[in-house]
Amino acid sequence: MESIMNRILTTLCVVGAFASPALAFTGQDFEPSAKVKIPAARSVALKAHPGSIAAEELEREKGGSGLRYSFDIKTAAGTQEVGVDAMSGQVLEDAPEGADPDYGGPVACRPAPANASSPSPGAGLNCWCS
Repeated sequence: MESIMNRILTTLCVVGAFASPALAFTGQDFEPSAKVKIPAARSVALKAHPGSIAAEELEREKGGSGLRYSFDIKTAAGTQEVGVDAMSGQVLEDAPEGADPDYGGPVACRPAPANASSPSPGAGLNCWCS
């Protein structure tokens, strides 16, 4: 009986491994518009800045074609952000990861004031940006 259970579990594991979808990334909905697909963009990013990819996304952002892959690459020295244009494959950014430029630089947070209706956009939970 134990042998049959082991066979069933093994079969389920093998089937599950092949049936599971490819790993998704943030912005995957934009990929049909991209000429450069994510495996090629990863290669370009890692060639520009060797390390291990900690996060990746495809986003609309100023510069280049306006559609870029953004990779956070971990190294012994810290985290580097490498941006690769999704249409040309050119490296658009290779800099230490910093503050989110969508929110105007470093974000200083403090507890929300008592009369606050909601936190500032992008501030995180229970955080009010100044």
